[in-house]
Amino acid sequence: MIDGIINVYKEAGYTSFDVVAKLRGILKQKKIGHTGTLDPMAEGVLIVCLGKGTKLVDMITSGTKEYEASMRLGITTDTEDITGQILSETVLDSGLTHDKVIQVINSFVGKYNQIPPMYSAIKKDGKKLYEYARSGVQIEREPRPVEIFSIDDISVQLPNISFKVNCSKGTYIRSLCRDIGDKLQCGGTLTGLTRSEVHGFWLKDSLKLSDIERLRDDNKLMDYVLPVDSLLKQYSACSIKDEHSKLLYNGNKLYGNQLIFNDASNPNGQLSEIIRVYHNDEFIALYQYNNAENNYKPYKMFL
Repeated sequence: MIDGIINVYKEAGYTSFDVVAKLRGILKQKKIGHTGTLDPMAEGVLIVCLGKGTKLVDMITSGTKEYEASMRLGITTDTEDITGQILSETVLDSGLTHDKVIQVINSFVGKYNQIPPMYSAIKKDGKKLYEYARSGVQIEREPRPVEIFSIDDISVQLPNISFKVNCSKGTYIRSLCRDIGDKLQCGGTLTGLTRSEVHGFWLKDSLKLSDIERLRDDNKLMDYVLPVDSLLKQYSACSIKDEHSKLLYNGNKLYGNQLIFNDASNPNGQLSEIIRVYHNDEFIALYQYNNAENNYKPYKMFL
């Protein structure tokens, strides 16, 4: 079984689940999970966790993300993207200027409360919103706090717009396009979306499923699989002393005098609340400091 992280290029037309299912066949292993679902029409970076790496899924999904998006003004759809059923079409006001569009787009930089789309996997009363939507039922959705860190490379060729956006977890770019269209009083819908970066994984380094299959056949795939701990460098590293290693492998509490801390991972002399623990250079676990007891408790085990 392969343990680690791989940067997959999700192609348009596939669901994120499709990618995982195909990888299970290519790699001949079941323990595979993805982080951060992409819509079928979207493409780009999909971080896939293999083997022990699947324990990182909830930690990776919390990262910021960068997207390259295109949208069209004057049209709205039920899915908030171009694949949906058209709800309205509006002729753009002749007074709608390039500068006005830029101003409105930039007004979304910062924190704002975003109403998620009906066609999403968010649950309401135990049922996913898209299940309601497919049944023709509209559900009132609570606005959710999101943050747009930056919007760059804005191109306006009315009615078409494109831009690059860096945003927080939970941001729907479809809904951002909807909100831009609403603020311009003409409506808007997403026409294309590529996720170009997430958690330090970039589009230029991603592999299509066909690439992964070829690398597997050439016995070169492991050159592209990152070790599990490669995404955890923000946490201080330490090694368990040999005489205490049994405590680590059993998932017991650990104390500072049982550990040897790596100064290179905390050059300022400050330890992170969560630490990486190794034995014989093998990454074993994440431990979290317990201030009340002045010790470390298991956070995630990677045995």
